[in-house]
Amino acid sequence: MFDFEWPWMLLLLPLPWLVRRYLPPAKQQQAALRVPFLEDFEALQGAGSHAAGRSVLALALAVVVWSLLVVAAARPQWQGEAMPLPMQGRDLMLAVDLSGSMAEEDFVIGKQRVDRLTATKIVAGNFIEKRQGDRVGLILFGEQAYLQAPLTHDLKTVKTLLEEAFINMAGQKTAIGDAIGLAIKRLRDKKGEKVLILMSDGENTAGQMDPLKAAELAAEEGLKIYTIGIGADPEADFFGLVRGRSSLDEKTLTRIAKLTGGRYFRARDTAQLVAIYDAIDAMEPVENEQRFFRPVDELFHWPLSAALILALGLLLWRPR
Repeated sequence: MFDFEWPWMLLLLPLPWLVRRYLPPAKQQQAALRVPFLEDFEALQGAGSHAAGRSVLALALAVVVWSLLVVAAARPQWQGEAMPLPMQGRDLMLAVDLSGSMAEEDFVIGKQRVDRLTATKIVAGNFIEKRQGDRVGLILFGEQAYLQAPLTHDLKTVKTLLEEAFINMAGQKTAIGDAIGLAIKRLRDKKGEKVLILMSDGENTAGQMDPLKAAELAAEEGLKIYTIGIGADPEADFFGLVRGRSSLDEKTLTRIAKLTGGRYFRARDTAQLVAIYDAIDAMEPVENEQRFFRPVDELFHWPLSAALILALGLLLWRPR
């Protein structure tokens, strides 16, 4: 659909004629308002049919130039068909454990053993990229919990901040309760569905808030918590020696999820971790009021270019 952004600019079309018609003639010794080419047209009156024809043609071109300039100033646009915008308005916070035990290399990615945090960065990073329409925030916790990224639609920045995290960045111990408490604080005044995805490979060994008490407060605030226990189970090798370590408190993580209407997941390897994030990604979106976007292409450069070309031609070919 063709339209003008500033249609009122079209009222300027008769301006040169009005100036010439109603303003008194300027004296030679005074500054005068000069309308391009009109003096030349008057000078050619009675100068012969050929010169008069050239004058009429030049006048017509000047009118076309002025009209094109006014049309360009009105900003002609072509508006495309209205397209619906994605409106999945969920506030989603990720809380990632950075305690010392996350350095355990019991995950495999691309036939290479990696530590738990590296696997989390890859899988959770892909999950963040899919959250189009949601606002995502990031909490990192160890002995203390830190808000690394507030809720934002800038998913690229959240993913980058997750990738820059490192083990023991927040201390060696694990403050699960404080991480939940921080999420409650950041999401308390938000409307709509609020979700916390909390990932840990240990038990609560630090912090000031009890995890279950924090979960009860989260339930009162309408915050749903999905907990993920990460890490392979310890295994005995050929000599009976136990390989791997795990202090995972599955009972507490399960209780936290149940109290808030969420769900507890267990990730023993990369495939399970990917499946967990796929399951969370499939949660039903929140239905908000539908909004539409109409793409707009600016067309002012076409009449402006034509006006400049014609004006240049008139300057090079003015009747003498």
